Amino acid sequence: MSEEFDVIVVGGGNAAFCAALSAQEQGARVVVLERAPEDEAGGNTRFTAGNIRFAYRGVEDLKAIMPDLTEAEIAITDFGTYTEDQFFDDMFRVTRNRTDPDLCEILVRRSFETMKWMHGKGVKFAPIWGQQAFKIDGKFKFWGGLTVCAWGGGPGLVQAETEAAKKRGIEIRYATRAQKILYDGFKVEGVQVKSPGRIYDIKAPSVILAAGGFQGDAEMRTRYLGAGWELAKVRGTRFNTGDGIKMALEIGASPFGNYSGCHAVQWDFNAPEYGDLAVGDAFQKHSYPWSVLINANGKRFLDEGADFRNYTYAKYGRVVLEQPGNFAWQVFDRKVEKQLRDEYRIKQVTKVKADTLEELAAKLEGVDAKGFLEEIRAYNAAVRQDIPFNPNIKDGRCTEGLAVNKSNWANTIDEGPFEAYQVGCGITFTFGGLRIDTEARVLDADQQPITGLYAAGELVGGIFYFNYPGGSGLINGSVFGKLAGVTAVADQKTNAGGLGAPIPA
Repeated sequence: MSEEFDVIVVGGGNAAFCAALSAQEQGARVVVLERAPEDEAGGNTRFTAGNIRFAYRGVEDLKAIMPDLTEAEIAITDFGTYTEDQFFDDMFRVTRNRTDPDLCEILVRRSFETMKWMHGKGVKFAPIWGQQAFKIDGKFKFWGGLTVCAWGGGPGLVQAETEAAKKRGIEIRYATRAQKILYDGFKVEGVQVKSPGRIYDIKAPSVILAAGGFQGDAEMRTRYLGAGWELAKVRGTRFNTGDGIKMALEIGASPFGNYSGCHAVQWDFNAPEYGDLAVGDAFQKHSYPWSVLINANGKRFLDEGADFRNYTYAKYGRVVLEQPGNFAWQVFDRKVEKQLRDEYRIKQVTKVKADTLEELAAKLEGVDAKGFLEEIRAYNAAVRQDIPFNPNIKDGRCTEGLAVNKSNWANTIDEGPFEAYQVGCGITFTFGGLRIDTEARVLDADQQPITGLYAAGELVGGIFYFNYPGGSGLINGSVFGKLAGVTAVADQKTNAGGLGAPIPA
């Protein structure tokens, strides 16, 4: 049994829906293949907070995608700007200048226009007042280049894009796993799929892969990321097991990017193996810049205040995984209690609380209590208390003379009650993937396009290395998903004189 479409999109998250909507906009008959059943659909997107990074020149640009923004809200908010130059600087800085310059150019330059396009498709956006702005002297000030989220977070984004797709006649097939690309050695002809009770072919001259990375596959994690990564928890969907990458490599696609790198965060140590849609991203613990992080030996092991959370959180999960026992404790005192994000107040949290440091030390499971108390005393003595604390800027309030100094937001840990949260490593997505050209065509080992094959989202390699700026994953999927849809249809029209006809070899 086989069926025919113009474009097949493999995946069911943000990148996939942007690809599908884009291809349909160009006149294509599109089917979306979502491996997950409908109640678990949406890929990693559904597990995110929906935060999206993009370049904007000021509040007028923001009003273009958030027309409901009121004058009263604008009056109490300093949205600032986030220019293309700043976006470029962040991308090259956090990837240690390894991001592919041509792909990065597309990502940054097209970020704002893609946001406007998504808004035109029915996606609503809102400022991230609760997570990315602190109120100082009666006015909210945004920091770290991240200002906007999708309305309703990741689940809201998936819902909006799903509704947009259905409204436009895009067919969505749930519990339908693409397991093989149909390829005659010269051109793609569709995919073989497996759904409950049957295996069949779907024919199309264009296939867009947007099925995520390989973080859900413990064997692939260990093979590419290294020993110990089978112990990491998966923040998102259990269905991202590298299918798109494996299928493409089987027909000669070129692997590309940071295969030993990934986005990994501090995640509740006792969180389940995979993400829980009822909890979403709330197992994360991202107020660590105000904390001290302590390992099993009672020692600090990283600079909690090296930069804004947006630029360090995606790499610190790896550092925690490398600690003895694969865990750490984030320790806070009363001075910063009100700074803690909402995720610290959920029921499913590994937390201890004590009135004294000595009492706290006895409650930190797996930690050398004597070593911990000595470390805190040394840390407190090293804090530059003459520099004022300011959470909105890199305030320079640091420690001096320690083996591992804290660069910003260093407050003494001396006012009870004290709280500590146990964290492990939660992997979000992997950085290695497929090589694409600047039109989202998948390239083969000779770096020539594989006719009819395109890719977008987390399975594209070469964009992120070592780390990433917060919120750039969703815009990456949006920009390249939209681009893949346009290119897939344009190539059909160029090569075959119109949709619905096969592309010649």
